[in-house]
Amino acid sequence: MEPAGFSLRKPERTSPTEVSSGLVYRSCARRAGRAPARLRPRCARLAGMRDFDPPRWLRGGHRMTMYAWARRRSLPGLPPAEARVFELDAETRVLAHCHWQAAPGTRPTLVALHGLEGSSEAHYMRGIADKAFRRGFNVVRLNQRNCGGTEHLSAGLYHSGLTGDVHGVLERLAADGLPSIVVSGYSLGGNLALRLAGTYGDTPPPWLHAVCAVSPTLELGACMDLLERPANRLYEWNFMQSLQRRMRKKARLFPGRYDVRGIWRLWSIREFDDRYTAPHNGFAGAADYYYRAAAMRVVDRIRVPALVITAEDDPFIALPPFRDPKVTGNPAVTVVITRHGGHCGFIEAARDGYDGYWAEREIVDFAARHVPLRLLTAGDGARVQA
Repeated sequence: MEPAGFSLRKPERTSPTEVSSGLVYRSCARRAGRAPARLRPRCARLAGMRDFDPPRWLRGGHRMTMYAWARRRSLPGLPPAEARVFELDAETRVLAHCHWQAAPGTRPTLVALHGLEGSSEAHYMRGIADKAFRRGFNVVRLNQRNCGGTEHLSAGLYHSGLTGDVHGVLERLAADGLPSIVVSGYSLGGNLALRLAGTYGDTPPPWLHAVCAVSPTLELGACMDLLERPANRLYEWNFMQSLQRRMRKKARLFPGRYDVRGIWRLWSIREFDDRYTAPHNGFAGAADYYYRAAAMRVVDRIRVPALVITAEDDPFIALPPFRDPKVTGNPAVTVVITRHGGHCGFIEAARDGYDGYWAEREIVDFAARHVPLRLLTAGDGARVQA
């Protein structure tokens, strides 16, 4: 009888890097090679990761995704945020909500990026902020341009490959004297985090010490193909409702810049990107945008430690790119593929002060392993409980 949460079968989906706990550890694979399954749990321990074991009633991609989205979270330990607007150019300002330690310049900083039509108030943005702050990090929850009620701050539109805004914010944080920065992102934000690291290539800034991505849209075109399946129609409909509202608001704020006539007929993200995202950001069309903005174009150039977490049952994240040699051949990248987890879910049973949000905990632990130890050894940060 097989333990819950993993299987030694399914050879067509199993690579030599897969650990029998249902996880894939890229960094461990280089040490373990084609080790027998009985030795692979040891690789998991070497990789510094803990198994993900969701309750049986949450083992389903749609179930986990919807539950994580709808579940209310209370985070009373997270202190009030300080709002900060970063002016990036004459037409672009972005809003961040920041949680500062008592002496910010002596602590590492985690910058969190949200997904499509999310904001700094997304549950995972607040959840990871809570864990990172308790660990001793400063936390910056960044709204991408136009998100979180900031349509008035920027004339342009955001997109999945817009690393310039993130880079501009990071440069300003470093100029403020923050010595160590880790970038983490969910979904579209995960693609941004990886693409940013890949764009830096062999010369990353000295203050960028790691990047993390959960359910990243690593290959945008393949993800869009999955999102357009009938079973995922509810997700696309929800995204389109929000995108239509945003474009109508942008048209009112910037008269003559955006033509929203007939926008009510658009219920496909691909059509929306063809009409708005691509032409307003210098792409030839949606297909060109999906290809050029995807982190897959630069993932092999990542040179800072990178953690990538995704699930086999994610409804609209394509799995093959995570096993592409561009990813698995990069020693800087650790890929973790769980059997369950849905899209941006990864919830297991809470216990002993741990709230069960597994991906958030693993991101904070990964970040803590790659920032200078001296920045976390003193002060008021408390270790996140397991």
